[in-house]
Amino acid sequence: MGRRLNRAIELLEADQAIYYDGPHTGHVLTYDQGRADARTWADYINVGMEHGAFDMTGLEEYMRGLLDGGPTRSGHLTPTVIVEAPVNGTDGQNVAFNAWQFRQILARGVHGILLCQAETADAVREFVRSCRFPHHKAGTETLGTGTRGRGSEPTAAPIWGLSQEEYFRLAEPWPLNPQGELLLGVKIESPAGVAHADDILAMPGLGFAELGPGDLGLSLGYTTLQRRPYPPEMEAARAKVFAACKRNKLAFLEGATPDKISASLDEGVRVIAGHNPETAKVGRAHQKRTMPV
Repeated sequence: MGRRLNRAIELLEADQAIYYDGPHTGHVLTYDQGRADARTWADYINVGMEHGAFDMTGLEEYMRGLLDGGPTRSGHLTPTVIVEAPVNGTDGQNVAFNAWQFRQILARGVHGILLCQAETADAVREFVRSCRFPHHKAGTETLGTGTRGRGSEPTAAPIWGLSQEEYFRLAEPWPLNPQGELLLGVKIESPAGVAHADDILAMPGLGFAELGPGDLGLSLGYTTLQRRPYPPEMEAARAKVFAACKRNKLAFLEGATPDKISASLDEGVRVIAGHNPETAKVGRAHQKRTMPV
C-alpha cells in the first residue's frame, strides 16, 4: 500500500511532479465512470465545478465507484480527487458566505479543493478555515479557528478507508499539518490576484497554486487563449506567482507538453496540466520516478 492515503501528497513530499486528468466542464460523475477511472494514468483527477455542474449526488457516486474499482496500481485506495469549487476567492466575506460549498464537497470524500479567482489573503484565510475542523490548532494564530463542523465524517471516512476518529485526525491541509491528507490550492487569474500574490501565497494551509492564463489573459483583453511565451505583462505575472510559490514552498501548477516537460520540471514546476499521458510518461522518466503508475 502507499505510504499515504493521498497519492498526490506522497509524490510532492518526494519532490516528484504530479500529473492530472479531468475536464474543467462536463465531467461524467457516475459510479461506472468512477470504476473506470480508478486505474487512471494520472496522479490525480480534477473535477471542474467552477463552470461544470455542482453535482453532489454524482460526485458521491463517482467516489464510491473509484473506491470499488481500486486500489490503484500504486497501492492507494483511490486516485487523488481535487474539486474546483464554484465560489470565486474575491474577498473573505464572499468565501465565508459560500463555505457550504467546501463542506458539501469534502463530505463526499474528496482529497482536495482548488479555490479559483483568488484575489486576497482574507479570501484564502476563509477558504482554509472552512476546510478545517476546529480541534486542529496549527496555524490558528494566522488563520483563526476552523469552521468545518461535525456531520461529514460518516460519508467521507469510508471513502478514505478510515474510522471517523481517524478521519477527524487526518482531514487536514498539508503541509501545514505534516500528517494531513488534504491538498488545497488556489488559482490566481486576475490583475487583482497577481497584485496580492505575495500575501495570498504566504497564507498557511495551501499546498499548490497556479497562474490562470485563460482568465488573466481575458481580463487583459486577449480573447484567444495565450500560451507561452506569454505577452510581457503575463510573463511578469507568471514570474511573480512562481517566485511566491518557491518562497512559500508551494507546488506550482502549469501546463506542459511532451517536448517541454523536462524543461518545466528542471525549472521547478511540480503540478502538470495538459491531460496528456505521454507528457506524464516523459516527465516521470526524467525524474526517475519509482512509484507504480
